[in-house]
Amino acid sequence: MTSALSITDMVVSFDGYRALDTVSLDVATGESFGIVGESGSGKSTLLRAVAGLNGFDSGTLTVDGRRFSGRRRDTAFYRTVQMVFQDPYGSLHPRQTVDRLLLEPLAIHGFADADIRIARALDEVGLGSGFRFRFSHQLSGGQRQRIAIARALIVEPKILLLDEPTSALDASIQAEILNLLEQARKDRGLTFVMVSHDLAVISHMCDRLAVMRYGKMVEKMSVAELRGRDFSTDYTRELLVASEGFVRPADRSG
Repeated sequence: MTSALSITDMVVSFDGYRALDTVSLDVATGESFGIVGESGSGKSTLLRAVAGLNGFDSGTLTVDGRRFSGRRRDTAFYRTVQMVFQDPYGSLHPRQTVDRLLLEPLAIHGFADADIRIARALDEVGLGSGFRFRFSHQLSGGQRQRIAIARALIVEPKILLLDEPTSALDASIQAEILNLLEQARKDRGLTFVMVSHDLAVISHMCDRLAVMRYGKMVEKMSVAELRGRDFSTDYTRELLVASEGFVRPADRSG
């Protein structure tokens, strides 16, 4: 199977501190890959480096068969790779309507038929046309995250980077958003890279996962191996104990 995303020996430093230390990763096309670890382990830094929100000092990044440097100015890259952030309150401009929030990426990437695409995007995330001219402050947290997902999907990316996309939401809303994302992956053939501190979310959404600590990947495994407690490091075992009870039946029907 071909790789949608390949990272080799990536290093990211901030003021001499190595936030990512020679990280390597391959994610297959259409796969959902999870990254877990404690706060400060480098999970979000890795996603931001892949997304081009911060550069990387050394190593290689290959996306959809193309190699990219630490700093990217290629518009096509940002159509291929989109990111959904943790905070649905901070990721949407409070003075823009939903219509404007969805129109902007279409204009940047030169899409026509904006009205049709916006209506379709709102339907895909379970919001009707009545939400189109609302402001983000008029929306609940779950509705805002649906808009953030619609904004990412509207440019038809191949890879979606998900940085704790449900951790700021109520538990009942979390399941709805996860099922929405999983349905979008199936319908569009998307590749997911999902960061979470919640092993329940990773076991529900992902095929494989990596465990990060102090900017390094300490272990990679399948979700089946995680459920079977077939891991090799004490740190992974400690994470599992800290999240005891995380294993629940995966409902991928939604």
